[in-house]
Amino acid sequence: MGAPHHQYSLTVPTADRMRELGERLAKLLRAGDLVLLTGELGAGKTTLTRGLGQGLGVRGAVTSPTFVIARVHPPLGGGPPLVHVDAYRLGGGLEEMEDLDLDVSLPGSVVVVEWGEGRVEELTEDRLHVVIERTRGGSGEGAEEESDDERVVTLTGVGARWAAEDLSALG
Repeated sequence: MGAPHHQYSLTVPTADRMRELGERLAKLLRAGDLVLLTGELGAGKTTLTRGLGQGLGVRGAVTSPTFVIARVHPPLGGGPPLVHVDAYRLGGGLEEMEDLDLDVSLPGSVVVVEWGEGRVEELTEDRLHVVIERTRGGSGEGAEEESDDERVVTLTGVGARWAAEDLSALG
């Protein structure tokens, strides 16, 4: 598998700024990209994905797919669809996720997997890991995702696809 090429961290002070980061990140994404989102419950993974959906110009409100596991948001224009997966309820690795046909969806879509670390890396050597950490305030299950606690977002591009991308342009 590919090794990390570079890493970039930035501080995101509010939920609105997290959504805006998603919109900016969407400009770098293209069909075939796999984005893994890691962070505690309420860290802002779905808020970031909402911004990705807005930036990609997809149809439908981007909400957490926790109970349906995956949602496909078709493009309104000529861009790729967004496949939004929440692997929180899935205990196993890629085998357990095979029913989602992510390997079939990936080449023509942007696939975003919340809680995907350790579960879907085998799909491709090229992926973007996004880790969201709260720097202060509430945490854990009772926390509201929309709270305005400051976060540190660390993006790590893995594989040849991300070698030339300037992730610092997102700051």
